Amino acid sequence: MAAGEFLEWAEFDGNLYGTPLAPVVARLTFGESVLLEIDLQGARQVRSRVPRARLVFLRPPSWEELVRRLTERRTEPPEVVERRLAVAKDELAAEAEFDHVVVNSDVKQVCEELVTLLGYRP
Repeated sequence: MAAGEFLEWAEFDGNLYGTPLAPVVARLTFGESVLLEIDLQGARQVRSRVPRARLVFLRPPSWEELVRRLTERRTEPPEVVERRLAVAKDELAAEAEFDHVVVNSDVKQVCEELVTLLGYRP
């Protein structure tokens, strides 16, 4: 990844993921909110580069529900699910680093909470 071109980036399971900086800066320049779906590593990078950013932690209703969701999908081999669960343990332990916590139990409710956090009124 070229230095300075990404707001944040991370490697997971051999794949690189990142958020290009220029489009984010362009939106912020126009006073618009930007919502990123990123992992803990990315959130820490954003916090370090943009200290005033508001970080939202999307938490599963319970550990058991997270395990159920990941295993019942059957979209990934068991070893990938195990790696994801190991990462999830670290992420759950870092919940206090975030400004807001939203429990991901109902999609409609989560969307409403995020829209409210972004400052929009329905």
